[in-house]
Amino acid sequence: MPTRDANSQLSRDIPMPPELAPLPELAHNLCWTWNPDAVALFRSIDPDRWQACRHNAIALLRGLGKRRIATLASDREFTRRLGRVAGRMRSTLRRRTWHQGTRQRRRRGSIAYFSMEFAIHESLPIFAGGLGVLAGDHLKSASDLGLPLVGVGIFWRHGYSRQMIDARGKQGDGHRRLVAENLPMTEAVDRSGRRLRIRVLIAAETVTARAWRVDVGRVPLFLLDTDLPANSPSQRNLTKRLYSGNADMRIQQEILLGIGGWMLLRKLGLPVKVCHLNEGHAVFCALARIADGVREDDLEFADAARRVSATTVFTTHTPIADGNETFQPKLVERYLASYCKRLGIDFAELLAMGRVDPADAEEDFGLTPLALRLADRRNGVSELHGQVSRGMWRALWPRRTLERVPIGSITNGIHLRTWLHPKMAALLDEYLPPDWEDRQDQPSVWARARKIPAARLWDLRLELKRDLFEFIHGRLSTSGRCPGRSSGTAQGRGCLDPDVLTIGFARRFASYKRATLIFDDIRRAERLFNNKRRPIQIIFAGKAHPADTTGKALVAEIVKHARSPRFHGRVVFLEDYDMEVARHMVAGVDVWLNTPQRPREASGTSGMKPTLHGGLNLSILDGWWPEACVDGRNGWAVGRGEDYDGRPAADKRDARDLYRNLECNVVPLYYRRGRDHRPTAWIRMMKESIATIPGAFNSHRMVKAYYKHYYLPALEAARP
Repeated sequence: MPTRDANSQLSRDIPMPPELAPLPELAHNLCWTWNPDAVALFRSIDPDRWQACRHNAIALLRGLGKRRIATLASDREFTRRLGRVAGRMRSTLRRRTWHQGTRQRRRRGSIAYFSMEFAIHESLPIFAGGLGVLAGDHLKSASDLGLPLVGVGIFWRHGYSRQMIDARGKQGDGHRRLVAENLPMTEAVDRSGRRLRIRVLIAAETVTARAWRVDVGRVPLFLLDTDLPANSPSQRNLTKRLYSGNADMRIQQEILLGIGGWMLLRKLGLPVKVCHLNEGHAVFCALARIADGVREDDLEFADAARRVSATTVFTTHTPIADGNETFQPKLVERYLASYCKRLGIDFAELLAMGRVDPADAEEDFGLTPLALRLADRRNGVSELHGQVSRGMWRALWPRRTLERVPIGSITNGIHLRTWLHPKMAALLDEYLPPDWEDRQDQPSVWARARKIPAARLWDLRLELKRDLFEFIHGRLSTSGRCPGRSSGTAQGRGCLDPDVLTIGFARRFASYKRATLIFDDIRRAERLFNNKRRPIQIIFAGKAHPADTTGKALVAEIVKHARSPRFHGRVVFLEDYDMEVARHMVAGVDVWLNTPQRPREASGTSGMKPTLHGGLNLSILDGWWPEACVDGRNGWAVGRGEDYDGRPAADKRDARDLYRNLECNVVPLYYRRGRDHRPTAWIRMMKESIATIPGAFNSHRMVKAYYKHYYLPALEAARP
């Protein structure tokens, strides 16, 4: 997908003298977010304002006064630095890519990647959690690898909820309206250069939408927006908040994403031949494509559906039956019955496609069954999740054995440059091959991490930990919260000790993730945290969905422990979890804790990120961890792979094994010091974590697998 040469347009948007002309260009392409030199350049312009605007380069530049602009323009060192950074980024975007080196590079057509949320950077907060982070990392690797891919999503004007912990320790939910002009976006135009508008029929009403373009390196991301004067208030609210509203609102949003997204791609004139649906939210895209085949090519529904299925990829992320979205037939009839005329089928046939049992008139309409039927290429996001998915949905293929249910798996990965701390990157540059980034999915490249001197690695571990603690204290201070007295969750500036074993737990606060499992036996936990010779400390972060009362209760319980004198400041809760918090935590903690009810964690990528920095996983054998764990060598397994059976006894069983691991393995190893006062055996495990995990669990490997196994066959199946 070609990138846009928008220097002149962007310079007019943010007026700058000639010496600073590259700044708007840099700010408008989010590839700067995984370029440490570019990040440092923006920070140097005004460090305080940089932090205050949540690292938003556009807002930073728009807020500069004439005096500061003049000072920067006359600063020869700054302008030389700017020239170097801008030149390197232009060169990176123009360099020969992996895709250009493949035999299939001339295969015409591109891939459209649909997702309800995208997490590219904290300055564009239109995401809720792991699904968005995965989508963002997918786009970044597609850019690095040069895949002909385009993203399609929604511009959520108020983003996702912002978490606020009150004096009672309870989660409150706030929202902040995003101003498009202060974000790294430009309004999309059609092939004639006019502002683009699409009109989507939702029920009996026409909804007008525009689109914003976000450049993610070489990949354009288009975000639909209905906040326009031509729409009614309810229509304008369709793109107000992510994952809000009732079922009525949700189905309208999903029609906008799927049908509206496909209409957008056609109006843009992009040569999209394959659609990748990241979860079932965008499945109505397949219906729109089928309708085009019926109307434009005079095909019967069955023939048009076969053609669309051959060029559709569907990734499911939900291993829990109740987590797969369904709608009551009457609601579906209200919004999609009229659409059946375009498809050439009656409404009963449409309902049947969305049911596990097509003949069961009592069954609700499910997005996942519909997506599974309308995509020939289907996958879970880890090997275990693929197995679980085949078991969940085998009724859709009643004549096949479980092993032959056509749902595969591609294990998720992370975009290394996004999550790799610059200080750790510098160390890896010394000891890995010079071209390690281009070969990051080759395990042999990472084997050299075992050669890193123990002293260098350990000293950096302590430095990153201190950086994390400084960040935590700064975040509490700038939020106006005094640690230990209001909704701050530490007992004072000295509450976190870099010499103490530090555990991290950061993720969405859903009940199945069991954030409070480490407190299951409060006395045993207290002994661990307060051991005079070998204490531990833990940092929590994460939000519960605004409507999830159980998740909010878990947040409140963690905050209660953080404020309790019995833990003496050894427990910290960071409110309003975002990508910035995540980057600091994955770099700074010693151990990453993950305690889901197996097999309810489809993949989980958070634990992959600490391994870049020598962090060790302590996790239930769920999601990706069974593929990576060599127990006692590169991390630890909690349990022996037993599935959760829903009984309290299973929680007790997993808690006991968690305590056993901490008491017998993790804590003793960390505090076992050699003559140089460093934990020799622990450092050996750190090296093993780096050597064995990032090379297999990065998004370059993941995107290449999608290309080889799904995108390329789908492109070959597309008509010329």
